[in-house]
Amino acid sequence: MTFTPTELEAEGAAGGEATGDPASSSPPASGRRLARAFMRDRAAVACAAYILVVILMALTAPLLVKLSGYGPLEFDQAAVDPNLGGLPLGWGGGIGTDHWFGVEPGNGRDIFARIVYGARVSMTIALLATALTSTLGVVFGLIAGYFGGRTDMVISRIMEFLMAFPALIFMIAVLSALPAENRQALLVVVISFFGWPYLARIVRGQTMSLKQREFVESAKASGASSAQIIFKEILPNLSSTIIVMTTLAVPGYVGTEAGLSFLGVGVVPPTPSWGQMIASSVSWYAVDPAYFLFPGAFLFLLVLSFTVLGDRIKKIAESGEGRA
Repeated sequence: MTFTPTELEAEGAAGGEATGDPASSSPPASGRRLARAFMRDRAAVACAAYILVVILMALTAPLLVKLSGYGPLEFDQAAVDPNLGGLPLGWGGGIGTDHWFGVEPGNGRDIFARIVYGARVSMTIALLATALTSTLGVVFGLIAGYFGGRTDMVISRIMEFLMAFPALIFMIAVLSALPAENRQALLVVVISFFGWPYLARIVRGQTMSLKQREFVESAKASGASSAQIIFKEILPNLSSTIIVMTTLAVPGYVGTEAGLSFLGVGVVPPTPSWGQMIASSVSWYAVDPAYFLFPGAFLFLLVLSFTVLGDRIKKIAESGEGRA
């Protein structure tokens, strides 16, 4: 599956208790302390900086492509040698002033342009899938944990049913059967459908612990509705867990999109995608390694950055540096 946060699940109850008492936690002060602790962590700052660069690259893709001079779908036959099977001319797969990262073998499409537009596709799918997964996971986890009984039983059985599936195989099967139109939206829906139970399971466990706390009992005694208690009393105390989980989910979804595109059921050509570029480079490894190097390096560093960032945020939150 995209990610399996077993370590966080084991620590869920402890985390809920640690953040559950509003008397010992002030959100504004906690946020400032967390920010200061984060800025002192060089690894976290470096990872956040790279993620920001990729996001800015995706947002400014049209401008960057204008500066480079070639679009992601433009062919430059003058940059490849037809006598050598379409190998790029020049050093490093055709790297030069005209093509900053070289060109694709065979067709001469600019790799830099496809990298920046591929970042837009990969980040859009990963972030939208994370947002949808987090929304579903938090809402269903809160409802199951707070109300318990039959509501909890039904939601828990659905979660167990989805988590029992070999998700990647079913994603491939579902996407292969669906039409190619709106493939990015379909990827978001399919990834989220199989991904939300993992967060919901953790939120459910912490909610079950928090609903026994004194501040929840006080809210009930004051006449607060169930919705007010869930979203105003319990949800704020789960913020650190949700932040960590969503940060760790993004690299999983980036990798899932790349893997599905690599297998041919993800983003449909000619729309650029890092996974699709890596798949296309397979037959050129031996003669043009640069074609694989650039999308592979960008994908590896993005997944690594999100993973390390999530891990560092988790450790900062657990150390108590982010608490008031």
